[in-house]
Amino acid sequence: MGARRAVVTAGTGGIGLGTAVGLARAGFAVTVVGRDAGRGAAAVERIDAEAQAAAAAREAAAAREAAAARAVGAAGAGAAAGVEVPGAPSARFLRADLTSLARVRELAGVLVDEGPLDVLVNNVGGFFVERREFGGVEGAFVLNHLSPYLLTELLLPALVAGAPSRVVNVTSAAVALGGRRFDGVEPGGGYYGFHRYGRAKLANLAYSLDLAKRLDGTGVAVLAADPGGASTDLSGRTMADPRIVHPALRALWPVLGRVFARSTSGSAEAAARSTVVAATDPGLAGRTGIVVGARGRVARPARAATRPEVAAAVRALSERLVSEPRD
Repeated sequence: MGARRAVVTAGTGGIGLGTAVGLARAGFAVTVVGRDAGRGAAAVERIDAEAQAAAAAREAAAAREAAAARAVGAAGAGAAAGVEVPGAPSARFLRADLTSLARVRELAGVLVDEGPLDVLVNNVGGFFVERREFGGVEGAFVLNHLSPYLLTELLLPALVAGAPSRVVNVTSAAVALGGRRFDGVEPGGGYYGFHRYGRAKLANLAYSLDLAKRLDGTGVAVLAADPGGASTDLSGRTMADPRIVHPALRALWPVLGRVFARSTSGSAEAAARSTVVAATDPGLAGRTGIVVGARGRVARPARAATRPEVAAAVRALSERLVSEPRD
C-alpha cells in the first residue's frame, strides 16, 4: 500500500509550507503547488528533511518500545521487535499559476490521472492594494475562491476514490468585513483590498459548508481552517498599507495598523497548526462542514456563510464564471 497523498496549494512558503511540513511529518507524500521553481525546490528540500527526521524519531521510538517489551518478557515481544516503521515518502513540486483557471484545469488533470487523493489543502490566497484582474475577474475573488473552487470540483473523483479523504479550505476572520451579496463578481463602490478579500473568503467558506452537505455519505469531509495571523510576505507588504480598508476606517489606521501588526507577528509554522489539525487529526474523523480555529479547536463559522441563500448565490456565480471561456 502506497503512502497517503496530499496536495497543498501555495505550499512553497509561509503557512502553506508549514502545512506541507506538518503533513509530511505525519507520513503523507506531499505535492506542493506554486509558481516559482526555485522556491519549490527549496520547499521540497525542507519538507523532505523534516519528514525524514520525523520518520527517524518514529523508528527510534518503536525500537525503544520493542526493547522495553523484551526486557520485561511481555507477550508478543518478538513480534514487536520485528515491526517495521515506514520511512518518509518524498515530497515534490508542481508548477502552476493558480490565478489562471486554464492552469488550474491542467493541474487537476495531472493529479486526477495519478489516482486517489487523501487530502487537498486549498491554501492559495491573497489580496491587493489596487484592483487587479485575472482572466477578466477581480483578482481577490479568483485567488481566494474561484481557483480553489474549480480545483476542488475537478479533484472530486480522486478524493472520492481516496475516501476517507479531506478537503481543507483556508479561511479568515476577514469574512466579517465581506459583503454578503453574490449576484455579481464585484459589489459597487470603491476598491478596498481587505474588504474584497473578506468577501472572497466568505464566498469560499459558504461554498465549503455547502460542499460538505453535497458530499455527505461519500467519505469526503470538507473542513475550513482559520490559521489566524502570521508573519508572511502578504502580511509584511499589503497589510501595512491603509488603502486596503474603507476610507471611513482610515482615520483609525494608527490603531488598526497596530492591531494588524500584532495579529500577524506569529510564525507561519504556528499558524499552520489549524490546517494540519483539520487535515490529519483522527479526532475529526467522520466530521464535516466544520471550521478549525487558530488554536486547532473547532470554531463556530461566520453566520453569513451558513445562510442557504448565500450558498446558493455563490454556487450559481461560481458555476457561471468557470463555465465562461477565460485565459
